[in-house]
Amino acid sequence: MANAFAKGRPIEPLVVTAEERAYLERQVRRHRVSRSLSERCRIILRCADGLQSKVVATELGVHEHTVGKWRRRFLADRIDGLLDEARPGRPRTIDDDQVAAVIERTLRTTPTDATHWSIRSMAAETGFSHTTIRRMWNAFGLQPHRSQTFKLSSDPLFVDKVRDIIGLYLSPPTRAIVLSVDEKSQIQALDREQPVLPMMPGIPERQTHSYVRHGTTSLFAALDIASGFVIGKCYKRHRATEFLDFLKQIDRAAPDGLDVHIVMDNYATHKTAKVRAWLARRPHYHVHFTPTSASWINQVERWFAELTRKQLQRGVHRSTGQLEADILTFIDRHNENPKPYSWTKSADEILASVKRFCQKTQQTLCGEL
Repeated sequence: MANAFAKGRPIEPLVVTAEERAYLERQVRRHRVSRSLSERCRIILRCADGLQSKVVATELGVHEHTVGKWRRRFLADRIDGLLDEARPGRPRTIDDDQVAAVIERTLRTTPTDATHWSIRSMAAETGFSHTTIRRMWNAFGLQPHRSQTFKLSSDPLFVDKVRDIIGLYLSPPTRAIVLSVDEKSQIQALDREQPVLPMMPGIPERQTHSYVRHGTTSLFAALDIASGFVIGKCYKRHRATEFLDFLKQIDRAAPDGLDVHIVMDNYATHKTAKVRAWLARRPHYHVHFTPTSASWINQVERWFAELTRKQLQRGVHRSTGQLEADILTFIDRHNENPKPYSWTKSADEILASVKRFCQKTQQTLCGEL
């Protein structure tokens, strides 16, 4: 009777060590690993979770025999069993030392006539073909033609200011409004030298790259982070006098009986004696200065980017009056249906990200030294 209930050969349990699991999960996450290896690692991970081969095959969209094959290979040879065996064909003509020399030269040197290597300049320098250099660089993720910029704040109170401002964004105080304030200065009224050609099927809108300047204006704006409502006003200049006038406009628009928290940068215009005296006479105003070189934390900058993209970048203005009218119209349209921006990262997450970047940069510099 016992044999009547038998369901087949017992399957040897598949158990992976912590190191093996870490390797398998790393291969699954990598973007440059081959699809076949990534699929095999997923099979082993799901089998290690105790799932049957049929369930794993259905979940991953492969045949049950495929799951069984890689299960047996892993049990026999562990990680090495998942790798492809050597195939017959032409032997390698470039050994590992030569590859290492090319990678080292790419990372540590520059050509005499340029700031970075190109595929063909490296090929000419090393004697390899440009396709060989391309394969090497692709294998190690090297892209010498690309460059990125960064800026770390040197503010000694960086951590305190980040926690203060992010706290306002994520948990604003009761019976108070939080305003993100800044100015967008020197906005140019630009007119193209020739008429703009409209978009047609298969042809984008075309403008001349040359333009004629018709003066500049400066926009002062305050963004209510809770509602997305924007208070804005254009001025010919951006001195402390104009900023103080804009503060008075904010004061007229702010509801009575509420504290006003203002987030703004460390621009000298914001710290003059007249501005400080005006704020001192109004104890319900609270100023929160952003860290030096950290304009990304000021939410009104995001709204300025939207203004630039939608109105200024491709706009044609023949006078500053026309430019200011378009800006104010954009503000009015925005305020008809304002939407706040969603701040998602906590102060701890931001500071941890900065810490990781600093550690990685330090390791890179130490490696070069």
